[in-house]
Amino acid sequence: MGSLLSWRRLHPCTFPTWSRIALFKDVHSGLSYYTRVLENCEDEAHFDETFRWPVASNIDGTEMLEIQVFNYSKVFTNRLIGTFAMVLQKVVEEGQLDVSDTLIDDNNSCIRTSVSIGIKYQAVDGTVGVWNESDFLENPEQDAIFHFETESLLSASGQSQGSGISPGKYHQNLLGERKKSSSKGVFSGMKLGKARHSKDDHKKGHGDEPAVLETEDLDRKGKRFGGGLDPDTISLASITAVTTNVSNKRSKPDIKMEPSAGRPQDYQVSITIIEARQLVGLNMDPVVCVEIGDEKKYTSMKESTSCPYYNEYFVFDFHVSPDVMFDKIVKLSVIHSKNLLRSGTLVGTFKLDVGTIYSQPEHQFYHKWAILCDPGDITAGVKGYIKCDIAVVGKGDNIKTPHKSSETDEDDIEGNLLLPEGVPLERQWARYYVKVYKAEGLPKMNTSIMANMKKALIGENKDLVDPFVQVLFAGQKGKTSVQKNSYEPTWNEQIIFTEMFPPLCTRIKIQIRDSDKVNEVAIGSHFVDLRKIANDGDKGFLPTFGPSWVNMYGSTRNYTLMDEHQDLNEGLGEGVSFRARLLISIGMEILDTSSTEIMNSTEVQVESIQQLSDNSTGKIEEFFLFGAFLEATMLDRRIGDKPVNFEVTIGNYGNQFDGTSKPIIRKRKGGGDGDEEESELLQNSSEDEADDDGDLVSVSCTPPMKPVITDRNYFHLPYFEKKPCTYIKSWWQDQRRRLYNANIMDKIADKLEEGLNDVQEIMKTEKPHPERRLRGILEELSSGCIRFVTLGNKDQNSLGRTKLDRERLKTCIREMENMAQQAKTIRTQVKKNTFRDKLKQVQSFLHKLRFMADEPQHNIPEIFIWMMSNNKRIAYARIQSKDILYSVVDEEMGKDCGKVKTVFLKLPGKKGFGTAGWTVQSKIEVYFWLGLNKQRKDFLCGLPNGYEENKVVKGPGMQSIPPISLTYIKKQLFQLRVHMYQARSLCAADSSGLSDPFARVFFSTQSQCTEVLQETLCPTWDQMLVFDNIELYGEAQELRDDPPIVVIEIYDQDTVGKAEYIGRTFSKPVVKMAEEEYGPPRFPPQLEYYQIYRGNSTAGDLLAAFELLQIPPSGKHNLPPIDGPIDSDRGPILPVPKGIRPVLSKYRIEILFWGLRDLKRVNLAQVDRPRVDIECAGKGVQSAVIQNYKKNPNFSTLVKYFEVDLPENELLHPPLNIRVVDCRAFGRYTLVGSHAVGSLRKFIYRPPDNTVQNWANAGDININMETEIPVKKIETVVKLDANSDAVVKLDANEDEKSKKKKKKKGEEMEEDEPDESMLDWWSKYFASIETLMEQLRQQEAAAAEAEEKEDMEIAAEEIKIDDSPMKGTKSFKGKDKAKGQEKEKKKKRLEVVEKKDKVKIDELRVYHKELETEFGNFEDWLHTFNLYRGKIGDDDDSSTDDERIVGRFKGSVCVYKVPLPDDVAREAGYEPTFGMFQGIPSNDLINVLIRVYVVRATELHPADINGKADPYIVIKLGKTEIKDKENYISKQLNPVFGKSFDIEATFPMESMLTVAIFDWDLVGTDDLIGETKIDLENRFYSKHRATCGIAQQYSLHGYNAWRDPMKPNQILTKLCKEGKIDGPHFGPGGRVKVANRVFTGPTEIEDENGVKKETDEHLALITLQHWEQMPRVGCKLVPEHVETRPLLNPEKPGIEQGRIELFVDMFPKDQPAPGAAIDISPRKPKKYELRVIVWNTDEVILEDDDYFTGEKSSDIFVRGWLKGQQEDKQDTDVHYHSLTGEGNFNWRFIFPFDYLMAEEKIVMSKKESMFSWDETEYKIPARLTLQVWDADHFSADDFLGAIELDLNRFTRGAKTAKLCTIEMATDESSFPMVSIFKQKRVKGWWPFVARNENDEMELTGKVEAELHLLTAEEAEKSPAGLARNEPEPLEKPNRPDTSFIWFLNPLKSIKYLICTRYKWLIVKIVLALLLVIMIGLFLYSMPGYMVKKLLGA
Repeated sequence: MGSLLSWRRLHPCTFPTWSRIALFKDVHSGLSYYTRVLENCEDEAHFDETFRWPVASNIDGTEMLEIQVFNYSKVFTNRLIGTFAMVLQKVVEEGQLDVSDTLIDDNNSCIRTSVSIGIKYQAVDGTVGVWNESDFLENPEQDAIFHFETESLLSASGQSQGSGISPGKYHQNLLGERKKSSSKGVFSGMKLGKARHSKDDHKKGHGDEPAVLETEDLDRKGKRFGGGLDPDTISLASITAVTTNVSNKRSKPDIKMEPSAGRPQDYQVSITIIEARQLVGLNMDPVVCVEIGDEKKYTSMKESTSCPYYNEYFVFDFHVSPDVMFDKIVKLSVIHSKNLLRSGTLVGTFKLDVGTIYSQPEHQFYHKWAILCDPGDITAGVKGYIKCDIAVVGKGDNIKTPHKSSETDEDDIEGNLLLPEGVPLERQWARYYVKVYKAEGLPKMNTSIMANMKKALIGENKDLVDPFVQVLFAGQKGKTSVQKNSYEPTWNEQIIFTEMFPPLCTRIKIQIRDSDKVNEVAIGSHFVDLRKIANDGDKGFLPTFGPSWVNMYGSTRNYTLMDEHQDLNEGLGEGVSFRARLLISIGMEILDTSSTEIMNSTEVQVESIQQLSDNSTGKIEEFFLFGAFLEATMLDRRIGDKPVNFEVTIGNYGNQFDGTSKPIIRKRKGGGDGDEEESELLQNSSEDEADDDGDLVSVSCTPPMKPVITDRNYFHLPYFEKKPCTYIKSWWQDQRRRLYNANIMDKIADKLEEGLNDVQEIMKTEKPHPERRLRGILEELSSGCIRFVTLGNKDQNSLGRTKLDRERLKTCIREMENMAQQAKTIRTQVKKNTFRDKLKQVQSFLHKLRFMADEPQHNIPEIFIWMMSNNKRIAYARIQSKDILYSVVDEEMGKDCGKVKTVFLKLPGKKGFGTAGWTVQSKIEVYFWLGLNKQRKDFLCGLPNGYEENKVVKGPGMQSIPPISLTYIKKQLFQLRVHMYQARSLCAADSSGLSDPFARVFFSTQSQCTEVLQETLCPTWDQMLVFDNIELYGEAQELRDDPPIVVIEIYDQDTVGKAEYIGRTFSKPVVKMAEEEYGPPRFPPQLEYYQIYRGNSTAGDLLAAFELLQIPPSGKHNLPPIDGPIDSDRGPILPVPKGIRPVLSKYRIEILFWGLRDLKRVNLAQVDRPRVDIECAGKGVQSAVIQNYKKNPNFSTLVKYFEVDLPENELLHPPLNIRVVDCRAFGRYTLVGSHAVGSLRKFIYRPPDNTVQNWANAGDININMETEIPVKKIETVVKLDANSDAVVKLDANEDEKSKKKKKKKGEEMEEDEPDESMLDWWSKYFASIETLMEQLRQQEAAAAEAEEKEDMEIAAEEIKIDDSPMKGTKSFKGKDKAKGQEKEKKKKRLEVVEKKDKVKIDELRVYHKELETEFGNFEDWLHTFNLYRGKIGDDDDSSTDDERIVGRFKGSVCVYKVPLPDDVAREAGYEPTFGMFQGIPSNDLINVLIRVYVVRATELHPADINGKADPYIVIKLGKTEIKDKENYISKQLNPVFGKSFDIEATFPMESMLTVAIFDWDLVGTDDLIGETKIDLENRFYSKHRATCGIAQQYSLHGYNAWRDPMKPNQILTKLCKEGKIDGPHFGPGGRVKVANRVFTGPTEIEDENGVKKETDEHLALITLQHWEQMPRVGCKLVPEHVETRPLLNPEKPGIEQGRIELFVDMFPKDQPAPGAAIDISPRKPKKYELRVIVWNTDEVILEDDDYFTGEKSSDIFVRGWLKGQQEDKQDTDVHYHSLTGEGNFNWRFIFPFDYLMAEEKIVMSKKESMFSWDETEYKIPARLTLQVWDADHFSADDFLGAIELDLNRFTRGAKTAKLCTIEMATDESSFPMVSIFKQKRVKGWWPFVARNENDEMELTGKVEAELHLLTAEEAEKSPAGLARNEPEPLEKPNRPDTSFIWFLNPLKSIKYLICTRYKWLIVKIVLALLLVIMIGLFLYSMPGYMVKKLLGA
């Protein structure tokens, strides 16, 4: 079964003499062991320790053994001295080997240290190296643990090969005397599984690495387990209950209590329908319908077009739980000609679920094309495309609009389809088969009363449930038939859905429902996630599932008339009980739509299928579940004192309500609905399985017991030494393999998650070398993955394995191999600078592992534990069966199998939401074991030792019967000391915004409280609680390794009523046994932070330490003394003893008091005389009282300080409390609000680095600037360090040169070059946006390019930068930008050709976020602290905080150790009153002119019923309010305002500027759409100088005139003076020197008249643009900019309602007044006139048949319009009766329109409907549509074909009709394009196209037309008439005579008929007639003539 490899160190190691401590670690097969630490070795270290590895299979000769020697350090990471590695080939062959060799260091070179070891190997079959136990046990206490593991491994095969000792005995000789160390890490409990689900936390024993370990704990742990402790794998916090599991006996508890699923949340789905293209159908009037769930909204109707342009925005708001939300289907459909009377015909639909959208990056699809298909006819292809944006916003998500480059890219439909990543562009139709076979274990639905009535009436007791199965998928619903009266229904039916593949709907919902006349209810629901049953990779597989059972969970099975948990059965929330299991399978086939026999429609079908063979889902095995309840404490007092018991169920086995507990047949328990058919069981219970427990009756309940009082809130059950047990036998198909694979992956994932948490911790506590830990994690990950591959490959039982099992295994193995490979690669790339990227990658591995580990095909149902009181179900816990499943192979075993686990019971269903869910209903310590009955013999081996079993019956042959209870004979006495130091950042539980917190500590059955501290959120209790005489059962040694957990709950004391719950955390105490020394390194324990949880959200941290001391037999006096006086002030309260409380130093805290803002009323009274009290660690200071808050809310005394003793360790610093009180008459004080500064770290003063101080003698640094492309240059500046020389070359006159070059190029350039006078502010704005797009594009490109190759270069480059003394956070940005620059330059060269006609426009910065985020909230010296009052909400979302804000305190804090070091020199002009806050402006009142420019708003939330809004601006500042109501913009969600507003304000009273957008309403009040608030004061005083942005160029006139009243030179001089630096000194040759930086640049400027003058302003400006490079005072100055701010509405907190672009200038009134505001009013569209002359048509298809002759002809006319102006369409006259398709018209259309050049859109205003109040402005792309029609008199005209020309870019017309082909319309890109706005006049032939029956484009004619564009002025000068009228009439067309129409001119028609066609026919007829007449006459006259002749008359 397994082989053993063992080795031991025989000889000493020789070291150089410097080594203080050495520690060995060896790594083999992913398992690491540690030696003990040897202190202060000189040059030899004798270890003499033995390790052994149990190996599951024979060792491969290529396996490696690696030994690493460390120099151990308490404080820092252990340093690797060297490594020794050897291949085990020789050992494998010979079985034994002694080796002595030197170590090698990191660089693979030998070092002086050598190591000696001995190795032995024993093969599985005994072929090699058989050795005695005793060989390796000279040092028993080191080896015992490993032995223990070996033992359990070996005995797995059935007969133990070990020495026969029971595992329990091994532990007695464990770990004798040995030094322990434990100065733990600070943030230990912080990990608490942040945001994990319950199923994710697990630790596993057996050589598993300790979850989180401080380096100092090495020796203590190192010997006890394998954990890879090279510096990489060391983890950080201590061993607390929450983070780690030390030994094998305990599992980790879960800290998150409240079920978050099922709780409703706010969601908003916003959809913009932009346009549709290529809709199939002729001359349609399309409408788009948007449908989500049951809500429908429609766009307006566009007439006669197959490519309508809508640009309409819809918003749907929902308040539902996430599950329901993400299953909703979004359906877009296009309907043709819908109106009030008719519903219209469906053209095509597109659907996807909300979950798919939400899982997109940024939760949105932006500007994507949705493909329309017709669900009624799947053989038809694509029915058209809709271009749309879809975004889903949950609370707190913010949507960033991606900025796409120009429109042209989006016209590429194929490249921008609305499909998630990885979905192929061509989706095919497919059939999805859901086969439903049968169900079992349904609950008895009807209540007992009903049942009795029925029995009375009908006289028989039938099964009272009529089940059927309903399947929902992609918005369609299918149902099976109803099986009447059946608890075990069999359907054997399949439901067939027809849907596209891959589907964009990810879940199939399967429900069993009970059919009922009145209301049908769900019995249970199950969701199948298609992503888990399919794989879209290259080697992936189509969706497949089963046949397999799925388990359904829901409400409890006691049947009342009204089920309060009915929602649970619908699949909302976590089920609290087993409901039923259903046997289904899912399959899929892709349809070949070309074949004839397929069904066209997508209707759901139901067919019957064959039934499955009995064992197709696996062989039925007998399982055994054992549970022991070791402790039940913390029972909620509200339960009452009725007897309490616990019930354990698995499926329906063990359930008290369903039937009796008598077995019906041998080996079967369960009543009427035991879970298998009896026949199956009988066949399967063959003799060889027969056990001696034939009549074993399951026991599923503990005996009831009366609870005993613990304290005011909780009871406990008096189990003491007698622990009740439960055991259940059940029968299930044996599909353990599935669970085993999931367990292996889960364990790898847990280890990874734990490691990642450590890394976060290391980063948080700023410990060195997080990258080492990450490398270690990757090392473990790759070995774990490789282990999975070896285990997964030997998949055993094939019975019941489904296709999905095989495919999943293949996929998992492939993914794992892949991951192992990637982990190895990434490990080599982890460097300091690539660290964060790699961390992200590793986090993605974690998601992937969790995803793979989730097994879609269920097997054994989950286990439920219910607490019953007086037979009422109170609270439950749900345990996954895989977690407690036993396996012989350790990796496959469940993480909690055979371990003691702490479980917290919770309330079922909705009862558990909110506050009720936070309190613990009960805390139980349970032990579970689940496995095959035949593997049962070890089921007790994980229990704490020292017990006797109590059986139901005594007697021989009963060994195998499980015990009904356990009696512990061993018990130990302990004393627990809890050192509660302080808590911080608690949540407010009182209306004052503070709490009166106390802590309640629970351990075992005892509880104690700390004292109550009044009115604080950061209590420092400084109190020791002593729990005496705690009895713990089990062996001392086990308790030492694995003590029970301590639970700490924090409450708020209320004067009236019960204390209110604030939060909870837990910890594991450090244990000292009686014989151990109380001394370092383990004792006294260190204080640590534990995260406090309240429901699922965090609620603060607790700083505490816990020690559990064994009371020796001699009595308590031998315990370490409780020293320290009993606090005289506080009564009998013990303070935290000396060694534990932190070491304090004297610190001085300076407070800058600036002012208070926006204080709200307190108890309806206004705040008049506020004061701020600052408190930290019991000391504090008060500000001066503000005498009249209304008149001046600033403080008169700015800086005060106080001295305080703070811990040396910064992480332990207590919070700083800021409280504002209002001083009322008669010495009363009222609390206004408070704020706790959780971490003082950012306020600690760190004296500047001395290396930075030597700037003065560093020599000058030249920085030369170029003037070309300046915006980009701003970015280019790489951070320069102080001592480097960097010169950037410059060429001043490039602009001029390039202009001259251009002029020479010839005239065609001239007309395009915009004249200076045409440029305005908007030119600048649009140019800047273009630059921004360009930069974003380049960043994307750069990101894509920067793959492996560049990683290395960057690494090298950034290491250099990081070493510079002035390292700033910006060094990264500089790099990327510099890189982008290179690309930009390359691109520029390429683009010169295209862009030669663009003139250079000065630009500004467009920020896509608030200015504050770019400049750190402008808190460079003045910080804003929000003041809170009021209780925190019950919700777990933090956004409710906004409602608790009652004002803001402005000021700052500076903390430093006293006395300061001497070298912090006091500079000249040092003001002692200001302490550390030097150079602060005065806070007197100041008058300021505020100028707000509002550019535009985008994506506003619609406020009117029609899905639009009529927005206008409202600006508030102090008492001033400006409403721009009369200038509202009608029906616009993207309004361009282009307005500026001037407001005068006095700081500090009026400093919060609100810019709001309201919706104008004709009737009723106007609604707020959204608002944004800007703190002007912080901007005004900021060092970043946010008063007026610094432009990029200095010019005196034109669109870019300098707008700041201060010129650059003045600004620069002022900055130098304030910063006390030398300069500016302007020198000759365009040089300026400031401090030791020299800048160069141009020195000339042109005025209005083009006269050049000398000036220094350019130089000054360049210096300002690079101000951040100044020594000491440098910071980035705010450039000229436009910022984008989100609009929020207080009624919909957290959800963005649109965005607004604006910028604010501020000018102090005591300085020169600024000029007039710049004009940013929106560009007026320019009036144009487009004249289209239709000359001729040709080859138009012929539609009509002639009455007389049947000839084909057409009556042609041409119709034209500009897009959006269909109602103004114009027609030519009709060319009748064209026989060749030729038509002659000479007809002029005239289209006047307003056009915005910059946006390339036509602007038109029209009323939406007859009821509209005013006109709405639309912006529409400029597209001309020409159509050719066949005129009919009596029926509707027939549409023949059309062409649409985009006036900005359309194909140049062909010279002749022959050259005009259909490709000109279908494949435009291959033809030269023209723009009418540039060419002005274009003439040529264009094709008309239409779709034929097969949906293909065909040529239907050609038109010769001439387009002529004139501006309105030109059109006025040279007018032209419509049609052929004056002026400039066109000549009549020369049409053939045929084109007349017969009833208008019958003679002509007759003449035409006769003359042309029948001319010869008529001639022939005439000749024939003449001939006939002649013959007739001949015959007539012949007889008479003959008679005459004969008679001779």
